[in-house]
Amino acid sequence: MSTSKLFSTYKLGSIELKNRMVMAPMTRSRAIGNIPNDLMAEYYAQRAEAGLIITEGTSPSPDGLGYARIPGLFSKEQVEGWKITTKAVHDKGGKIFVQLMHTGRIGHQDNLPAGAKIVSPSAIKAAGQMYTDQNGMQDHPVPHALTLEEIEKVKGEFVNAAKNAIQAGFDGIELHSANGYLLEQFIHPDTNKRTDAYGGSIENRSRFVLEVAQAAADSIGKEKVGIRVSPYGVFNDLSLYDDIIPTYTHIAKELDKIGIAYIHVVDHSAQGAPEVKQEVKDSIRQNFKGTYILSGGYTKESSENDLQANKGDLVAFGVKYLSNPDLVTRFKNDVLLNADIKFDKFYTPGPEGFTDYPTIQDLQMKI
Repeated sequence: MSTSKLFSTYKLGSIELKNRMVMAPMTRSRAIGNIPNDLMAEYYAQRAEAGLIITEGTSPSPDGLGYARIPGLFSKEQVEGWKITTKAVHDKGGKIFVQLMHTGRIGHQDNLPAGAKIVSPSAIKAAGQMYTDQNGMQDHPVPHALTLEEIEKVKGEFVNAAKNAIQAGFDGIELHSANGYLLEQFIHPDTNKRTDAYGGSIENRSRFVLEVAQAAADSIGKEKVGIRVSPYGVFNDLSLYDDIIPTYTHIAKELDKIGIAYIHVVDHSAQGAPEVKQEVKDSIRQNFKGTYILSGGYTKESSENDLQANKGDLVAFGVKYLSNPDLVTRFKNDVLLNADIKFDKFYTPGPEGFTDYPTIQDLQMKI
């Protein structure tokens, strides 16, 4: 077989990654008071051998804190809190982007600070429930439909968060336009019933995310901006619709014009979600000349195969990274992965199921 691509260096924008393995963004709910802390810094530093770390979803606005204990990046305290993480990762030679995630209609008032509200493009309630620390599981509320003036305000919040990210020491940002959160809520016809410039046609439904991407690129540099998308995703009460392929073809073409660093394509079919058609992946790949990040149930072998076939440039790993801080070392040395994955501790406060997964070195020391 030809030389491994997975462990080769890669130039992403203006930074060099030491390998092509990406730690995928995963909500972990350890930010007490929505402020990043020392425990979170330890968690990310443990995984700094990744070529690139993308953090858990981090809200650009008080309105976007829909889940319990997720971090934000809109206050001075949050910027200072994140500085601990970026320093810890950089001290270990890692690179780290922050994922900016506004939850939109996916949330509950109990999880928001005083004065914040649940918002969306249209006043359409999501099915299902949201966990709150105060009252357990609660129905999603009917969201407030954003006015044109409020849309401008939200764009400003994304720009402010992008600037805060650079101030906090991040190498860049990823816009979370996937999994049914606010940016995708504008794209998707299930959640966007607007009749103004932000609703109706593919161009109008794509307008908000493209304007946010352009504004972020203008504020911190296009080489520091990436985006995550999930065509065929049905998470958070979304359904499949007819014009998915032309929608993401249009978005890819427009993002290519902006010149952002990467598109990160979600494919959760390995976990039972609808299959992401190869046609839409190919269209994004053909119409966007920047970096393409693959994701979705990859193994060492399948990731190497797809990199060699030029299906993508980097590969993101989720649960494997969560439960194996030294995933790069394990892959390089063909060491078995940790079998004990603490699924019940994914979103609970504290170190259990967070910073207590053993490395190969930890296991050898016990022998």
